[in-house]
Amino acid sequence: MGRSRAVVAVLLTLVLAFFAVRDARSSQTEGSARSSLTLIAPAAAGGGWDLVAREGQQALRTGAIVNTVQVVNIPGAAGTIGLSQLVRLRGEESTVMVTGTVMLGGIGRRPDGNTLQQVTPIARLAEDFEVIAVAAGSKFRTLQDLVSAWKAAPASLPIGGGSAGGVDHLVAGQLARAAGIDVSTIHYTAHAGGGELTLSLLSTASGTVDVGISGFNDFRDLIEAGRLRVLAVVAPERLEGVDAPTMTELGYPGVDLVNWRGIVAPPDLSDAERTDLEEIVRQMVGTESWQAAVTRNRWVESLAYGDEFGTFLATEQQRIDGLLKELGLL
Repeated sequence: MGRSRAVVAVLLTLVLAFFAVRDARSSQTEGSARSSLTLIAPAAAGGGWDLVAREGQQALRTGAIVNTVQVVNIPGAAGTIGLSQLVRLRGEESTVMVTGTVMLGGIGRRPDGNTLQQVTPIARLAEDFEVIAVAAGSKFRTLQDLVSAWKAAPASLPIGGGSAGGVDHLVAGQLARAAGIDVSTIHYTAHAGGGELTLSLLSTASGTVDVGISGFNDFRDLIEAGRLRVLAVVAPERLEGVDAPTMTELGYPGVDLVNWRGIVAPPDLSDAERTDLEEIVRQMVGTESWQAAVTRNRWVESLAYGDEFGTFLATEQQRIDGLLKELGLL
């Protein structure tokens, strides 16, 4: 019965996603991306991909780069449901999608599905960093407190994050391996988004999680409000305004997975259409609105366009696939 319900839920999500994109496309009066552009956020509202899409929407609007910009959310399966919709829009210049490390994990765990090699690479935008956090009243005051308790009873410590096989799960696996914990014993609990994860972290009810791993921006408001405490940041340097050490400072330099963000388009675009979309993104990242978003969200720009981004996608997929296998997550 449980499996049947899961299948029905996935099918319903696919149907709703199809109509969402179709409705967005039918509202466009011209075919040019300069006239009307749809940004697919392949996750629920409020998450990291949604944040990138909406910051991009604001920059494109305020910079008068595109006449009409709308965001469509297509959540599910580590972004691969959104990817499946994008692949179907062959030759459609007026729709693009936000992507990133999480989607590579979803693709790796579903090798019979669509891949990012099927779509048109437009641009890598920025790197978005992970944090390990607990409720303010947690008994874990430091990362070493957490690791010590985890090593003593790894299967008894629930750790929450996003999609199974996604960047949060992989960070948990990297930390377990670095701490000498059998990765197969991790009690990882996947959540639909940052909002659901924070509710679980702040709850004392049975079945909730003690530790959360996610992008800084998923936790930002509660960190700044003092309701969550960051034990560590997974970044090359400390995040400005966040009083927490990096993994390297704590003696775990191998815990280094970065959640980059990028933009891809449907397959079969002409060279002129692809060039136009690249130019739209170049103009977008040059706006004051986007630069303010980079600062506000503690992103680090990591720009790459076209074929350079395409090469990165191929090598990054191989790296994530290898990490999934190494950590026993396939």
